[in-house]
Amino acid sequence: MEGFLWSAFIFFAAAVLAVPISKKLGFGSVLGYLIAGFLIGPSGLRLITNVEDILHFSEFGVVLLLFLIGIELELRKLWQMRYSIFGLGGLQVVACLAVFALLASFLFSWPVALLVGMSFSLSSTAMVLQLLNERKSLHSPGGRSAFAVLLFQDIAVIPMLALLPLLAPSTGVTDPLLKLLHFGKIVGILVLVFVIGRLFLRHIFRMIANVRMRELFTALALLLVVGMALLMESFELSMGLGAFLAGLLLADSEYRHAIEADIEPFKGLLLGLFFISIGMSVRSSDILQNPALIASAVVVIILLKTALHYLVGWIFRVPRTQLPFFSLALAQVGEFAFVLFGTALSLGILTEEERGPLVAVSALSFVGVSLAVKAYDYFLASRLEKGSPREADEVVSSGAPVIIAGFGRVGQIVGRYLFANGIKATVLDFEADQVELLRKFGFKIFYGDATRLDLIEAAGAENAKILVVAIDDVEASLALVDLAQKHFPHLTLICRARNVNHVFELKARGVHLLEREAFDGSLRLGRLVLEQLGMPRYQAHSLAQKFRDFDHSMVDRMARDRDSDGARISQAQQARVDIERMFAEEDKRIRQGDEGWDGYQEAP
Repeated sequence: MEGFLWSAFIFFAAAVLAVPISKKLGFGSVLGYLIAGFLIGPSGLRLITNVEDILHFSEFGVVLLLFLIGIELELRKLWQMRYSIFGLGGLQVVACLAVFALLASFLFSWPVALLVGMSFSLSSTAMVLQLLNERKSLHSPGGRSAFAVLLFQDIAVIPMLALLPLLAPSTGVTDPLLKLLHFGKIVGILVLVFVIGRLFLRHIFRMIANVRMRELFTALALLLVVGMALLMESFELSMGLGAFLAGLLLADSEYRHAIEADIEPFKGLLLGLFFISIGMSVRSSDILQNPALIASAVVVIILLKTALHYLVGWIFRVPRTQLPFFSLALAQVGEFAFVLFGTALSLGILTEEERGPLVAVSALSFVGVSLAVKAYDYFLASRLEKGSPREADEVVSSGAPVIIAGFGRVGQIVGRYLFANGIKATVLDFEADQVELLRKFGFKIFYGDATRLDLIEAAGAENAKILVVAIDDVEASLALVDLAQKHFPHLTLICRARNVNHVFELKARGVHLLEREAFDGSLRLGRLVLEQLGMPRYQAHSLAQKFRDFDHSMVDRMARDRDSDGARISQAQQARVDIERMFAEEDKRIRQGDEGWDGYQEAP
């Protein structure tokens, strides 16, 4: 017991001393934890020496992190962000994995090279989110792109962990078949656990929730995480895999937010313990044996990842002003790499001699990126970003009855139309270059993130009547709608919808005053086609209006069944039949001369 109390005292003391100093110097809490661990560990003051035991315990912080990641993965949220997550994030992981695996193949066997590629393709969720929050840029386009990459990486960890047993050294000619059977067993176990969990888990949480004892509800959530971790470990699988699956089972339950709030303090504390343990596991001997090679490896990793991220971000149109920071912030090796190294060591894929330098290089990449970000902010940020991202403007409400969030191609037209009619509006936009350009044309527009409660309050939301949500990004648009409905229920929301799925999400939130941004323009083009083919102008206009009304009613019906792909497909197929029949009847009536269309001359 004395040993436990001493270790706990040293851990808490190191964290309390090192983390505030690190944050004061502008390096963040993650680097503070790592440095604290190195100082108290075997390579430092040797205050704690049982690193492996503590590291195994501290991995529970990562387990809780994976649980919370799983619980956040609602299928609707994944679908909304599918382009960023699976496109941008998928390309980032594949590109980094391929490059680093190829480079590592010159130094290691192919299983180890593949492990290195997988590990070095990951970035630190904790560190990157910390950097984005400090810069207040989490909801900027670059911040959302970085979050999408992190989300895909966190999902990718699961198949990586499942793949590791297949990379274990062969023991005989039957090994490939045995490994294939082992992988099939993994899939079967996961499917079985998922099905059973979906059938019974929600009922169990409902029963405990009805007892109305919050501590018991928290205990059940922790019991689920620990139980799933133990179950997976009993099948020689990763604890994190079990925790992720447990979170996934509760992703769309009504208890998700309560569970997140209860688990968050445990996750933060244990994740800090995990980073301290990583710092303790860095051996000075691994660095001192070949310091030039270790330092060169850290620099190469950061430079290569930054370059690859820049290329991937450019392909997926991350804003030019935010692309440099996006590329650099993701350049460290992630915390899950240490989990992969530990699992690979236990499976015999890595030797201790190989693991030591890899851990040292990965840990030092945190230090390297922290220093690089400080240098970037000091020397290059103002020049490369031209003032963006920057602090939000001090928004001064003019008492305008309308707030416009987003002043791009849609918001500008709305704003010009209102201004032309003498109606004042307070305008917020998060693209600094756009703000500066529009100010030159005489628009009074404020730079700021409309999804921040303090800014929308300063814009006069308390006294305004209408909020026009014209934000380009779907996720940010929905976040603003949620924020407005929670804090300013008196506001009438008029929303720009990017596509049909965005319409479904808005209608699910009770928003009915909305317009699809390209719908009317596209319908106008179709009307022009009919006119050029010889159809009278009024007839083309009338048919376009009928099509518009029909489409809106169809979308309303489909919105009610948005979670059922089968129902939506069936309704879409029936709609095509109905609209063709309706237009055929209209054409027949016109040909019979019922409407007298040919004599109608529409004003140009």
